[in-house]
Amino acid sequence: MIERDGPLSLSRQCALLAVSRSSRYYRPRGESAENLALMRRMDELHMAYPFYGSRQLMRHPRREGATAGRHRIRRLMRLMGVEATYRRPRTSVASPEHRVFPYLLRGLAISRADHVWCADITYVPVTQGFFYLVAVMDWASRHVLAWRLSNTMDASFCVEALDDALGWRAPEILNTDSEYVRAGSPRWFDSNTD
Repeated sequence: MIERDGPLSLSRQCALLAVSRSSRYYRPRGESAENLALMRRMDELHMAYPFYGSRQLMRHPRREGATAGRHRIRRLMRLMGVEATYRRPRTSVASPEHRVFPYLLRGLAISRADHVWCADITYVPVTQGFFYLVAVMDWASRHVLAWRLSNTMDASFCVEALDDALGWRAPEILNTDSEYVRAGSPRWFDSNTD
């Protein structure tokens, strides 16, 4: 595009193309031999340990005598398109057949204890996977009434937490994300029911 012996000067051609003049002379440098050797070693490690992130990929070459910081390893990982693969939780995958229900508690004034309780489940990442935590909480006081921890996502530990909370007192409304609704004498609402 930019001609050295054109009718316009190099400065004028660069200005018309909105290119800095110094970039006209720039020749990209490839990665250094040291970085190429490090990238080769990182690729070997990634094939052997695909769950290694930048910290672990930094430690192995350091043990072997190479000097590489974490930011350099991360830059080279981005350049190579390498990402750590690990098990991610699948706690919020909706079924395609599941219809969306209206939120029944919108605009409700919650001013006293035991008016509305909520129950929810989340995951806590640990070294070898996940623990699942369920909590039953009073919305007005923000007090956790009961909680349980499990290494499997079955319903039994959720039912235990709810039974434990109901052993003390009962709310007027129970709001959950799940499709499980415990039948009771008070008025029970679930965000997934009409």
